[in-house]
Amino acid sequence: MALPEERFPFRGHHTDQAFFADRDDRPLTMRGVTEADLPELLRVDREVFPEDPYPYFVLRQHIDAHGDRILVLDDGECLHGYALFVTTSDGYVCWVLSLAVSADQRGRGLGRRLMLEVLRQLRRERVHEVRLTVEPTNAAAIALYRTLGFSTDGSVHRDYLGPGEDRLIMVLEMGRPDHAEPWQDPYRP
Repeated sequence: MALPEERFPFRGHHTDQAFFADRDDRPLTMRGVTEADLPELLRVDREVFPEDPYPYFVLRQHIDAHGDRILVLDDGECLHGYALFVTTSDGYVCWVLSLAVSADQRGRGLGRRLMLEVLRQLRRERVHEVRLTVEPTNAAAIALYRTLGFSTDGSVHRDYLGPGEDRLIMVLEMGRPDHAEPWQDPYRP
């Protein structure tokens, strides 16, 4: 499956001329990952998850096995974020395994844009449920996921990812194809 490439427009400017820029005014592109992105993907992952980044070989295998399920934010020189999501073999459930935005780009809505694209793809595929885990203390991520319609039963799953790695499991029921969901972007079909 080919993944879309999207350039982000500046607010208030013509979308055919200006693009959503990083802090150095380089245009950002959302696109599918390539093998050449591996060093940058590793760098972003280590920056965002310094205490528990994916090892090189795991990211390598994710690209090989799930390359069509990794979206990246690219400014032409380096990556600024990525989303990794994997659907079960029956197509019923998708797990968002990682959502990462580099520290210098946070607070600009890029994580939300990545998640919106993931959810759009999953809706087209008629996935019924999207799940993810989040650290119980990560209030910003929890708030983002809640605005997209994810919910949790509130219970913390102790040692979910290993000793001391507690997580909340958040779930989004995708609903009917003809029903508008809270996560749908009103400016894009």
